Amino acid sequence: MKMHFCIPVSQQRLDALGSRYVLYSVYLDGFLFCRVRYSQLHGWNEQLRRVFGSCLPPFPPKYYLAMTTAMADERRDQLEQYLQNVTMDPNVLRSDVFIEFLKLVQLNTFDITTKKTSLDIFLPNERSIQVEILTSDTAERILEVVSHKIGLCRELLGYFGLFLIRFGKEGKLSVVKKLADFELPYVRLGSSEVENCKVGLRKWYMDPSLDSMLMDCKAAVDLLYMQAVQDIEKEWAKPTQAQRQKLEALQKEDNQTKFLELAQEVRHYGYLQLDPCTCDYPEPGSGAVLSVGNNEISCCITLPDGQTQDTIFQMSGVKCWQVTFLGTLLDVDGPQRTLNQNLELRFQYSEDSRWQWFVIYTKQAFLLSSCLKKMISENMVKLAAENSEMQIEVPEQSKSKKYHIQQSQQKDYSSFLSRKSKIKIAKDDCVFGNIKEEDL
Repeated sequence: MKMHFCIPVSQQRLDALGSRYVLYSVYLDGFLFCRVRYSQLHGWNEQLRRVFGSCLPPFPPKYYLAMTTAMADERRDQLEQYLQNVTMDPNVLRSDVFIEFLKLVQLNTFDITTKKTSLDIFLPNERSIQVEILTSDTAERILEVVSHKIGLCRELLGYFGLFLIRFGKEGKLSVVKKLADFELPYVRLGSSEVENCKVGLRKWYMDPSLDSMLMDCKAAVDLLYMQAVQDIEKEWAKPTQAQRQKLEALQKEDNQTKFLELAQEVRHYGYLQLDPCTCDYPEPGSGAVLSVGNNEISCCITLPDGQTQDTIFQMSGVKCWQVTFLGTLLDVDGPQRTLNQNLELRFQYSEDSRWQWFVIYTKQAFLLSSCLKKMISENMVKLAAENSEMQIEVPEQSKSKKYHIQQSQQKDYSSFLSRKSKIKIAKDDCVFGNIKEEDL
């Protein structure tokens, strides 16, 4: 499925010789990922084509005449589509050509040199382990280092991920984003405008029954147990009073296996809970707390009159969804580093045999979208297991296991839209008449 790349804004710059060029601000999951020129992306595409040939998506063509504003906007849209489409191929995602270029542009954008350093990785029990890394190490590489240090079986790496996590007042915890394999955690941690963020290790699957795949690895069980205890303490998972008493007894006995078996029966176990937000259902302006997992979006809704109700949207009823940026980008010395201030996720859902759009206004719209994609990919793996004629490849799961699916079975369920009419950039940035291809 497509990754959440977008290019909502670009700026004109002058090089050392006084020639104009366009710098594109590329965002991933709502955070500024890098700033690049067309010529850099064009050269990268040429490298990829030498490896992967014609299977790559089309790249925006060169213009040999001066570009108009409309042409510049069209190119920006085309580059955005290219980045979204090229990341759909898992073979491209894992290639050195793909990863090395994205490492370089991340470092250059935030003016960071490659050097040795240490990084604290927070475990679900909120304790941290320190690992020695390079500033240019990817999330995938750091996850491997962490797993080796704690004794996590390598074949289980695909069930875990590194996340940007915000620790708030009174012990509140908020998952900001899942770090992509090719992201540089050191760079992301330093470039994020979100306060009190740390890099944390959490399991990365939405189907609680997948716990069974990890029970033979002591380190994996330790992580599952830590996260289960944390989720119950944070009230993300909601045991009954009787369940809570049994869980507390098992916790005192340090019986992790039995604890996790009982936790499977707890409401919202293994779900990811989002920060309080608003939605348009059943009335505009309703408050909502969303818990996502086990093929559903569970909503605790507070109506404008203060009444509450629980609503569940099953993933089987979701046709598609899109994330839209509603805010403005103010360009002073460069655009802001996050789009997360004004986001909505709307999804089309079948209710009473008719399709209806539901809208959620949340800063975690991209994270919510990633969770929905994860649930779909896990369902596709299950479907493939039930139908031996189908084959599917899901790169986010264990790297040692590959599944294949016919192209006709693949479907893109999500999209990202930016309200470009609301994006504010400097007046000079709207003038493209004097820019020629050699300046890009």
